[in-house]
Amino acid sequence: MPRLSDAPIRLASGAFILNSGLTKWSADEATAEHLHGRAVGAYPFLASLDAPTFVRALSVAEITVGSLLLSPLVPSRLAGAALAGFSGGLLGLYWRTPGTHRGSTDLRPTPQGVALAKDVWLAGIAGTLLLRRRHKKS
Repeated sequence: MPRLSDAPIRLASGAFILNSGLTKWSADEATAEHLHGRAVGAYPFLASLDAPTFVRALSVAEITVGSLLLSPLVPSRLAGAALAGFSGGLLGLYWRTPGTHRGSTDLRPTPQGVALAKDVWLAGIAGTLLLRRRHKKS
């Protein structure tokens, strides 16, 4: 059973990610092409998928991660692990996309990179969920 103190971060991140996944589920062709193009720029192996298939898979992944975070039946460490994988992919997109950060060793975002860099909050939440100690039974 998750801690009550985990509820605010799980609700905030879970609702945000679930909404994003539900929105992508019915993405139009132009949106799918845009999202796929950005992803392929950072992760070239994704070029083997067509844009609608990629966006549908991304949608399913977001719905799954969001649902894990929102479910009180899912342990916080498991939800945190799923979120860590998801946020790692987002931060990889930030790091691998040219023009989003100031240089090869400077993590600070450029004005164009702020929209991607802000996903660091998800990594912070994942770390918190993964590092919490378990309750001790008395």
